[in-house]
Amino acid sequence: MDSLSQIVLGAAVGNEVLGKKIGNKAILYGAIIGTIPDLDVLYGKFLDPLTATDIHRGFSHSTLFFLFLSPILGWILQKVAHKKGVNFKEATLFSFLILQTHSLLDLFTTWGTQLLWPLETRFSLQSIFVIDPLYTLPFLLFLILSMKKSRLDQKRRFWNRTGLIVSTSYLFFTLLVQSIVLQKFEKQLDLNKISYQEIVVKPSPFNIILWTTNVKVENGYYIGDYSFFDTKPIQFQFIPTQNELISNIEDAAVIEQLKRISEGWYCITQKENQLFFNDLRFGVMNTDKNDMHFSFSYQITKENGEIKATELPNKNRAQAKKLLGKLWVRLQGN
Repeated sequence: MDSLSQIVLGAAVGNEVLGKKIGNKAILYGAIIGTIPDLDVLYGKFLDPLTATDIHRGFSHSTLFFLFLSPILGWILQKVAHKKGVNFKEATLFSFLILQTHSLLDLFTTWGTQLLWPLETRFSLQSIFVIDPLYTLPFLLFLILSMKKSRLDQKRRFWNRTGLIVSTSYLFFTLLVQSIVLQKFEKQLDLNKISYQEIVVKPSPFNIILWTTNVKVENGYYIGDYSFFDTKPIQFQFIPTQNELISNIEDAAVIEQLKRISEGWYCITQKENQLFFNDLRFGVMNTDKNDMHFSFSYQITKENGEIKATELPNKNRAQAKKLLGKLWVRLQGN
């Protein structure tokens, strides 16, 4: 999830564990510790961009790392707050719960987490976009209400727990909505007599009303979207995998790395004799079959006999605003 959501979650968990002893300092310490797993973005700056993408939400989001780091943070916190009666065990539990809930929250997003590192499997429920105001804003409101109460006031814990319950309930609600949408897509695929190998369903940015799907078939993918305000049948667009375009370089290390990053959800396109590896997990920004744009694309080049991949730059602000406008129109129904 986005940084604000993780800060609020860390602050609320910290408030729940030690708020009665150290008051709003528990919120401050929780907010700080809640950002630690995402520091992989910083050390990724010292790596090549592709490797930085590969390791994101990997080791730094694993339970093994949290078990190692929590006693260290607990020792530091116990030294800082021992005058308030905070012992090492409490401080270690405080740190572990904040770190672990950070990773569990990311589990609900499309990117997912390598929770059981060193296993390579990434766990991803894909039921919530990385920024969702309906998750973050109510949570933040309840946290602020809790902060306004003294550490011994019963209402402080009431408001904090309410925020935790409401935000967690919303996460599980997204799973329910996702299952309903999945049935909608599966029904339409059946009506269209499309036989498929795998299907994923995920929300569009900032909401859980408009959903998209990637459907893997033998030689490509069908993509489609569905809004709860739709009145017409779901339409699917076919995207060929076109693996034949990279058949002579498929064993190159960078191609294998891209396949691992995309978790097998990719297609190859060619434009003006240039090859592009497109990660399909995060959708298509422009569905025009003659000028298709993907959220993440990498240009494949050969330099001095070595195969390299360069990520295409993000769209500028004007294009992003245009895309958001299209998203809003589409959300209102087909």
